[in-house]
Amino acid sequence: MAKSRLIGSYPVIGIRPTIDGRRGKIKVRESLEDQTMNMAKSAAKLIEENVFYSNGEHAKVIIADTTIGRVAEAAACEDKFKKAGVDITLTVTPCWCYGAETMDMNPLTIKAVWGFNGTERPGAVYLASVLATHAQKGLPAFGIYGHEVQEADDTTIPQDVQEKILRFARAAVAVATMRGKSYLQIGSVTMGIGGSIISPEFFEEYLGMRVESVDEVEIIRRMEKGIYDEKEYQKALKWVKEKCKPDFDKNPKEMQKSAAEKEKDWEFTAKMACIIKDLYNGNKNLPKGCEEEAVGHNAIVGGFQGQRQWTDFYPNCDFPESILNSSFDWNGAREPYILGTENDTLNATSMLFMKLLTSRAQIITMCSMLRIPVCMHNVCEDDIYRPAAWNAFGMDKEGRDYRACEAYGPMYKNIRK
Repeated sequence: MAKSRLIGSYPVIGIRPTIDGRRGKIKVRESLEDQTMNMAKSAAKLIEENVFYSNGEHAKVIIADTTIGRVAEAAACEDKFKKAGVDITLTVTPCWCYGAETMDMNPLTIKAVWGFNGTERPGAVYLASVLATHAQKGLPAFGIYGHEVQEADDTTIPQDVQEKILRFARAAVAVATMRGKSYLQIGSVTMGIGGSIISPEFFEEYLGMRVESVDEVEIIRRMEKGIYDEKEYQKALKWVKEKCKPDFDKNPKEMQKSAAEKEKDWEFTAKMACIIKDLYNGNKNLPKGCEEEAVGHNAIVGGFQGQRQWTDFYPNCDFPESILNSSFDWNGAREPYILGTENDTLNATSMLFMKLLTSRAQIITMCSMLRIPVCMHNVCEDDIYRPAAWNAFGMDKEGRDYRACEAYGPMYKNIRK
C-alpha cells in the first residue's frame, strides 16, 4: 500500500455499543450484551471492507472494550478512543439507553447513531432521544434507522442501513482527513477571478485547514539554484519525451516556437512539476544544505496562479497541473495531487472533496458535517443525507439547510477562539 505523503495519521473510526444500563433481578443489561456487541462488530466489518483512505488503504475501525451503559463506561471509551486517535464515532444500540450518560460528548468527533429497528426493544426511542440531546448541546449527529423491522436475533444489516452507514463513514473520513492539512497557494489572484481570492477564514473555520502562500518566483529560485531532485527530474524528463508526443502548433506562424525552444519548454515544465510536488510535501532527496526546502508545506490541495504575470513570460502550468491531478506519472500509479488552475481555491476545494469521496451523495453529507449550506438541484433528493437536528429548522428542506448551517456556524470557529 502506498505511504501517505501527508504528515499525520489517517482518521480512525470508533464504534460505541451503547446499552440499557439497568441490572438487578430482571437482568435487562445482561440480556442485551451479546446483541449490542454483535451490532458493533457487524458495523465495524462493514466499514472495514468498504471504506478506504485516499491512498487505497482500508479504513481503521476500533470498538469500545465494553458496552456503554453508564457514564464510567462512556469515559473509558472516550479515553481509549483518544489514545487511538479516533476522529469519527458511530454509536450503535438495539435498545433504550440513558442518552446523556452514554452519548459521545467530544465536540471534535464526527458523530452518527444507529438505532436497531427491532421487534422487542425500543431502539427508535433511544435514537430519537439521544439525537435530540445532541441537538440541544449543539453537537450535530446523523441518525441511522432501518425501514424494515428485524427480529432481535437477526445479525444482518439491511441494505438501506448499510448505505447510510457507508455514506456517513466515507464522508466523515473525508472531513477528518482534511483537518490540520494545508491549502498551498502558489502566486495570488488570477485576472480578477473571485475564486482565486483566497479566504483563510473559510479554510480555517469550515475545513479546519491552514493556508500557506508561496510566491511563484520560488519556482524560478529553485530552478536556478538547483534546489530540486536531479534524479527525479531526469526520470520525469525521459518519461515526458517518451510519452508526451507533440501535436500540431495552432499558433500563428510568426508566434510559433522552434523545435529547440519547445524542447526547452518541456524541460522547464517537467522541472516545474517536480518542484511543485516538493513544495506540497517536501523531498528528502534535495541537495545538501536545502533542509528547509525539504520539509514542504503538508499540502493536501493547492493552486497555481499562472495568469498572467507568469504565462506572459514563462511556459504555463498546464502540464504540471494535468500530470499532478492524474493518478500516474513517471513513477507509475499513485494517489492524485489536487492542484487548481489559476489558483481557483473554490474549484480546487471541490476537486478535493471529489477526490476524498467516492460518489456524489457524500458531497452533500460532508457539507452538512462542515456546516456549509449547498444548493444541488441536480442531485436526487434521496441521495441527500442530513443530520437529524436539521429537522428543527423548518419544513422546506433547502431552506432549513441554510438556517441550520447559520445556527450551528462553522465547525472549527468556536474551537479556534
